[in-house]
Amino acid sequence: MGIIKKQSISGTIYSYMGVVLGFLTIGILYPRVFDTAEVGLLRILVSYAVLFSQFAGLGINTVTVKLFPYFRDHDKKHHGYLGLALLVSTAGLIISLAVYILFKSYILSEADTQADLFAHYYYYVAPLIVFSLLFTVFDTYYRVLYNAVKGIIYKEVIQRVLILAVIALYYFQYIDFGLTVILYCIAIISPAVLLFLSLTYNKQLFLKPNLAFVDKKMANEMLKVGFYGILASFSGVLVLNIDVIMVERMLGLSAAGIYTITFFFGTLILIPLRTMGKIGSVVIADAWKRDDISTIDEIYKKSSISLSVVGVLLFIGIWGNIDNIFSLIKDDYLPGKMVILFIGIANLFDIALGMSPQIIINSRYYKYLSYFLIGFAIMLVATNLMLIPVMGIVGAAVASLISKFVFSLVKFYFLYHKFNLQPFNIKFVYLIMIGLGTYWISGLMPQLPNFIFDIVVRSALMSVLFTVPVYYLKISTDLNQKFDELIKGISYRNKI
Repeated sequence: MGIIKKQSISGTIYSYMGVVLGFLTIGILYPRVFDTAEVGLLRILVSYAVLFSQFAGLGINTVTVKLFPYFRDHDKKHHGYLGLALLVSTAGLIISLAVYILFKSYILSEADTQADLFAHYYYYVAPLIVFSLLFTVFDTYYRVLYNAVKGIIYKEVIQRVLILAVIALYYFQYIDFGLTVILYCIAIISPAVLLFLSLTYNKQLFLKPNLAFVDKKMANEMLKVGFYGILASFSGVLVLNIDVIMVERMLGLSAAGIYTITFFFGTLILIPLRTMGKIGSVVIADAWKRDDISTIDEIYKKSSISLSVVGVLLFIGIWGNIDNIFSLIKDDYLPGKMVILFIGIANLFDIALGMSPQIIINSRYYKYLSYFLIGFAIMLVATNLMLIPVMGIVGAAVASLISKFVFSLVKFYFLYHKFNLQPFNIKFVYLIMIGLGTYWISGLMPQLPNFIFDIVVRSALMSVLFTVPVYYLKISTDLNQKFDELIKGISYRNKI
């Protein structure tokens, strides 16, 4: 767990720097600077780009995480693995761009009165697909080199600083909306460019593939892993983006804009999981190579409880300040209030199971995660089709809640049945009780006249009420250890 703790902590710091920047842009400025249709447009451009770029990868990122340990040899330039990954991705990219261009009439919703706005910027998605693909290839490559933080810095911090700058230029009327979209797209592609420059600077850009190293057995394994990687990665990204795409197609860009803003608040609790999962998947792959089930069990248990502690605190903090949140944004977004609740609860299921997907995808049963994700995607589409017409954007959030609950149960049962792995103990009961108690007590506090002051005071109260019992009951030994190290570090500096 040493590498995971070190990089997940530093990665989480940068991720939450990105959260602050994301909060400024998406939570505060988007609703005040753009109308709901324009917000929907910016989100839908990225959603389609991510969706098509994942298919373009042809599962190579899954292959990288699972099989790179066999290529790892810096003196031999890792046998040119990066060049091989880019060759595969280029083939997939050609197919993906062709499909996106040919299916234009189907992708554009004729029933949407605001479809002309998306149609005007439709081809902006093409370069976003290219650079989204390059980012995932380069970022995954850095991850298997045990440097997951660099990609986080570029995507969560630098990219969002650039987006913030673009919004400022538009707000102060230095540029029109058309140029804003262009600069926004440039900001989106910047992490891929920065990773390329970083690989070059660090002399890790080995582009010449060593095809002789890939014997028939390795080629077959790569094809097999890649096939299921396509299913897993595409289904996974579909799950993350299908709701906003379906909302746009069924309800229009304005509804997608409202969903985008409120969905953002519900997903804040996932930041630690995304960060820990990036480096954790590499360590887990190495552990499976050694058949070290005890290390995997330790990672599963510790990641689950540590992430749950952080997730529960963030969830009660967000929902406890729900009225304050809507004081920050326009009344136009109030229809999405319950979206925050249902998406938040749905994401609690994700973090409670820690790094279960990484454990499954790197095991000999990796293909099952593809089946599970396909089932998840089908269920999500079906529930969205049923609930969006009845409940609007809240229906999309409820669909996510139902689907994620079932998906979580399936992952839990599979790991318990196949490997006798399960992360839960009595500490989770204590954690839930502490969370509910903290939320209830904070609710007794009267609303303060100034909502900013109320956020600060209410959040501070909940933090104290939550962290004190969590610390003294030793809910998470890892978090306690980091807290103790922090206090010792502060005490040492004060003595100096």
